[in-house]
Amino acid sequence: MTKEKHQIKAVIRTVLGRKVKKLRKEGIMPATIYGHKFEPLSVQFNLVDLEKIFNETGESGLVELLIDEKEKIPVLFRNPQYHPISGDLIHIDCYKVNLKEKISAMVPIELIGESQAVKDGNVLVAVTDEIEVEALPADLPEKIEVDLAVLENLESVVTVADLKIDTSKLEILTHGEQVIVKVEEPRVEEEPVVEEVSPEDVEATAQKGDSAEQNDSGEEKTEEKKEE
Repeated sequence: MTKEKHQIKAVIRTVLGRKVKKLRKEGIMPATIYGHKFEPLSVQFNLVDLEKIFNETGESGLVELLIDEKEKIPVLFRNPQYHPISGDLIHIDCYKVNLKEKISAMVPIELIGESQAVKDGNVLVAVTDEIEVEALPADLPEKIEVDLAVLENLESVVTVADLKIDTSKLEILTHGEQVIVKVEEPRVEEEPVVEEVSPEDVEATAQKGDSAEQNDSGEEKTEEKKEE
């Protein structure tokens, strides 16, 4: 299967500092290109185009930036920043890579299919949602799929060592025993214990109260007589 080639247009950015807020209001995303032996370069993207391609590639998919319709720069997206309230993407970095040098990256795990153990009423527990790998930039996968069909019972578990990948191109840096996903029995919540009160206890309490009222009443009457 041939990997899709991702390309996005970028323009050299002249607006810097706090003024970039105005760009965001106009649907423009500020960004910075940086890398080994590369002078940082401020650029900007069409926000809609950037969000679309970033959703497809994440931080491990290779992207070709077309700068001012002239220069092409291979990058990986890095350090996405989001608005604390709206959750909107407000900034992203672009790491320039050397296509002939291996690089490490975090690759997301995508769970697919269905587990028979879960169908039987058990709970699916995702332990790790990404792993670290090393490869040439063009060989980095955008995601690694895990088929849940292998989870047939409570003893079933998927670890990093179980992942189906091309080890001739990709080296996994995460420990092989790291659990990716497993199945557990559903937890039964214990109901709070409510102490039952017998009718006899209620009557005894009521009688005690009535007796106390009578005593108080009697004492008051005695005091009145003394005053007279």
